Amino acid sequence: MLTDEILRTLVAVEKPIKRSDAHGLHIMVLPGGRKRWRLAYRFNHKQKTLDGGEYPDVSLHRARLWCEEMRALLKTGVDPAEKRKEDAFQAKADKITFEDLALEWLEARRPSWTPRYARITETRIRSDLFPYLGQLPVRSILPRTVLEALRSIEGRGSVNMAHRIKNHCSEIFRFGIPDGRVDSDPCRDLTSAMVKAPPTRHRGKVEIKDLPEFFARLNADGGSRLSHLALRWTILTMVRTQETRFAQWDEFEGLGTDDPVWRIPAERMKMRSEHLIPLPPQAIQLLREIKELNVYGAAGNERFGKYLFPVAGSRSDTISENRMLDIMYRAGLRGKATVHGFRAVASTVLNESGLFMPDWIEMQLAHMPRGVRGVYNAARYLSHRRKMMEWWAQYLDAAEASAPLTLPTMAGPLRAKAQGLEWFQKSW
Repeated sequence: MLTDEILRTLVAVEKPIKRSDAHGLHIMVLPGGRKRWRLAYRFNHKQKTLDGGEYPDVSLHRARLWCEEMRALLKTGVDPAEKRKEDAFQAKADKITFEDLALEWLEARRPSWTPRYARITETRIRSDLFPYLGQLPVRSILPRTVLEALRSIEGRGSVNMAHRIKNHCSEIFRFGIPDGRVDSDPCRDLTSAMVKAPPTRHRGKVEIKDLPEFFARLNADGGSRLSHLALRWTILTMVRTQETRFAQWDEFEGLGTDDPVWRIPAERMKMRSEHLIPLPPQAIQLLREIKELNVYGAAGNERFGKYLFPVAGSRSDTISENRMLDIMYRAGLRGKATVHGFRAVASTVLNESGLFMPDWIEMQLAHMPRGVRGVYNAARYLSHRRKMMEWWAQYLDAAEASAPLTLPTMAGPLRAKAQGLEWFQKSW
């Protein structure tokens, strides 16, 4: 048995020495004078050792009491070492704030998001959730606390946004559940207590019958030619606005051949899958004009010259997302149609023609299936889609050729008969 007198006189010179007390409790004396308590025990037929602290901070009497506490745990079938790990984990988990967990969730999700979506999502969370929940221990947050934050969003009239934020918040809590840092999701039952979201409104689009008039207004608009070309490019290729804004010259292949394509990298696509667009002759004509207007490329400016639609001084180095929308507004389409709506126009026209398989159309719109099938089908139906894109380009040409000589309001009937468009439809 050890005594305080023996403990005080123990000295290790070259290597550690061990002196036992009882029931597996012993002192380990290290060179340099440090003395630490250890408990040797067996659990599940394995020999283990547990550290009990440093002598004299932990006295002989306290070390013996600790030994008895650990032996009591062993009698109940609990491994003291695992119990210590669990206690340390729970103590650390109790201190994790909502902000800590949210930032960790953002970093885990960021690789699967576009930079723009990641930036928007982080801004929403920082602005709408952190002021209410950020510094609260995540385990202490109650449903009513989250509801208070969501009602502040509803209070400014952003009902749909409140539901989006609730979904983000729920994902954050569920992110911490599997490893035990979060016990439950307090957002689970909040929907019934929130203002009901209004029915989804699809983005407005130019009616098919109004395409000739739209082109008449586009040609009459006195805005920037670069903006006009960006809008025409977006309509012709059926892409999203972001894909046009950040298009780069090195993404085009085979421009001098019969099979030119635009290969949009996965990181710039909404679905995070590479997208190939077969280019009709009209697209090549647009590219020539776009190239002529690219003064940065002609001057050898690598920063701006790499883009199809560069704008020096903008935050993105490219044309802003409002440039094309401004043209729509000047054409009298504010609140009636958006640039994105032309994708729906193309889908409707192509489907109603009866000439093309729905899968070709969905692939062209980058509505690709998820999973393995989507990943390995970047070039699927490429030859079929090339013919379809040529047909779509000719359809747009016919619509523009049918443009009225006068410009009525977009809501009213056309004053000039769309003869060119009618001829094109009948010829197919």
